[in-house]
Amino acid sequence: MSLLDISPVVPVVVIDDADAAVPLAQALLRGGIGIIEVTLRTPAALGAIERIAAEVPETVVGAGTVTTPELAAEAAKAGARFLVTPGATDRVLDAVADTGLPSLPGAATVSEAMRLAERGFTELKFFPAEAAGGAPYLKSIAGPLPGLRFCPTGGITAATAPKYLALPNVGCVGGSWLTSGDVETLAKEAAALR
Repeated sequence: MSLLDISPVVPVVVIDDADAAVPLAQALLRGGIGIIEVTLRTPAALGAIERIAAEVPETVVGAGTVTTPELAAEAAKAGARFLVTPGATDRVLDAVADTGLPSLPGAATVSEAMRLAERGFTELKFFPAEAAGGAPYLKSIAGPLPGLRFCPTGGITAATAPKYLALPNVGCVGGSWLTSGDVETLAKEAAALR
C-alpha cells in the first residue's frame, strides 16, 4: 500500500518528550489514524520513533525533517518505517535510498518535482504547501505532471484539508493540527475526511 493511501491526514508531530510518544500514537490510532510522522526537530524525536515502533506496532511511524544523510540512517535504525524530506538534495536522496525505506521527498516547484520524477519518485511531499501556492498550485500542475501524487504539508488546517483532498493528484495531507487539542477526537474528524 502507498503511504499516501493509509490515511487522509498524516499527523506531523514535534515531540519534546519521548514518554509522550506512545500515548499520542495510541490516541491517534483510537481515532482511526494509523500513521504518524515524527519530525526530527528535537533531541527526543529518535527516542519517540523507537518507542512508537516498539510499543504501537499497528501504527506506521515515520521520520520527518530528514535533512542529512546521518538523520536518514539514524531514523531507520530507530525503527522508522518511512522517511520524509522537506527538500531533495542528492546526498539526502541517496542516503534515504540506502535505507531501503519508502520515502516522500519534498518539492515546492515544478522543476523540483520533475527532477524527483526523473529519479523514479512518483509520490512527493509538497512543502511548504500554503506558502508555495496551496491547492490552486497543485491543481495547476496536475495536467503537466499527471504521474505524480502529493502529500501537501505546511500550513494546512482542518478547514483547508478538504480542498486539497478533492484534488486528483493529492493522496493525503500532512497536518500538525491533530495534536492541538483532544487528539482522539481530532483524529476521528481527520479520518472521516476521505
